[in-house]
Order: sequence, then C-alpha cells, then structure tokens
Amino acid sequence: MKKIPHLAAVAAIVAGLAAGSYGVASAASSSSSSNAAAAAPAATAPSASQPWGGQRSDETPLTGDTLAKVESLAKAKVPGGTIVRVETDTDGHAAYEAHMTNADGTPVTVYVDQQFNVVSVESGGPGGPPPSTGANA
Repeated sequence: MKKIPHLAAVAAIVAGLAAGSYGVASAASSSSSSNAAAAAPAATAPSASQPWGGQRSDETPLTGDTLAKVESLAKAKVPGGTIVRVETDTDGHAAYEAHMTNADGTPVTVYVDQQFNVVSVESGGPGGPPPSTGANA
C-alpha cells in the first residue's frame, strides 16, 4: 500500500510541472506578441504628436552646425513653434526639412536648401495645402 501514495505523489508532481510549464510558455508568448503588435504601428503611423509618422529610412537626422542652422531658420519662420525633428529631405522639396508644430498644434514643415535659405513652408502635415514660397511665408 505504500507504493500507491508514492505513485500518486509522483504523478501529481509531473502533472503540476507540465501545467506550470504550459502556463509560463503561454503567458510569455502572448505578452511578447501583444507588445510587438502595439509597438510596431507607433513607429510608422502618424499620431497627434507626430503627424508625419516615424523617421523614414531614406532620410537622415541632422546633426551639428547643419542642425543648428536649420532649426534656427525654422523657428524664425514659425514663431512659437516646436521642433519635432530635423532631417534631410528626399522628396525633392529641398535639401533639409524641419517637421514642427506651430503655436496652435498644427503640423508645419519648413524646407531649407543647401545654402540655408528657406524655400517653402507647408502647413497641415502630409497632404496639406501646397507649400508657400519662402518670400510669402
């Protein structure tokens, strides 16, 4: 009779380990997949704080003197605006672009050429109104 309680104890331990392992594996896979799904769209999808979406792979963030000059020009064109990011422009508008929000939160992009002249200012984010010229902005 001693063998039956011992066998029952071993069976209970094996069943508990199997159930616990399944629970841990299930929890780990569901939390990582939901985190990945939640994080992926934020990097590329437009949002209220970043209406242009995430940084594009074909555009490079500016640094050093170039960054300082483009930021200064953009802030002068959009008084009270906030810089979101400053980068190269590969869409053909200019050499550089400063993505901003103006004082009321409307998206604005300031385009600057290689000689550090503002060539246009576009408001409304992607698909917004046509850019205005630097002379009229």
